[in-house]
Amino acid sequence: MDNNSSIHVMGYKVFKEKLHEITFSKKPFVINTINAYSYIIAKRDSLFKKTLKQSDILVADGFPVVIAAKFLRGTKITKIAGADVFEFFCKKLDNEKGRCFFLGSSENTLKKIEKRLKLEFPNISSRFYSPPFKSSFSTQDNLVMVKEINDFSPDVLFVGMTAPKQEKWVYQNLHVLHSGVICSIGAVFDFYAGTIKRPSDFWVKLNMEWFIRLLREPLRLWKRYLIYSPMFFYDMILFKLRIIR
Repeated sequence: MDNNSSIHVMGYKVFKEKLHEITFSKKPFVINTINAYSYIIAKRDSLFKKTLKQSDILVADGFPVVIAAKFLRGTKITKIAGADVFEFFCKKLDNEKGRCFFLGSSENTLKKIEKRLKLEFPNISSRFYSPPFKSSFSTQDNLVMVKEINDFSPDVLFVGMTAPKQEKWVYQNLHVLHSGVICSIGAVFDFYAGTIKRPSDFWVKLNMEWFIRLLREPLRLWKRYLIYSPMFFYDMILFKLRIIR
């Protein structure tokens, strides 16, 4: 990542520009997201932390990271959610008649994505693969996934297996993947398929997307927003006081 396009925030280089300003300097080019949840998880998962730190681009997917950049560095950055990354590349691929591969989620979700993608971005060539639903993949599972991707050789690979599983899978298989750009975008698969509804732009612009998601899925998301976010802000204060660096 170009040092001029990023800012150091709580131990990470976070992208501070607009997506259209990215210079794709190599292949594969890895784009990941960071938010309060992934920051806290990475504190106790060294491999996940390494994957985030070695991203070619790490975007601020959440207003806590945006607040931290302003509070600690005096720099205003824009929140870039996984859905924003997805939309950016779909428009780019449609204009360029490019190719994308979707790895993750269920067969049902992928079929819904395929149907919508053909309607909204008819110039994109796409392929899909739903990996086995398990906590960790076998060597054979990985060989099959890599072969499916490489046989298609996409311009963009979208990975949707939830964090930190998706980011770590990309990191561990990066050396054998034939793709231009690789984006780990988690819940975006369900948002785009319509199996989970993303909060409206009204809530997104108010930085309250998290609140609507919490109301809709309290059992799954309460810890993420009510425990991990306060922990993130606590660390932010410690960084400000230079108790941690």
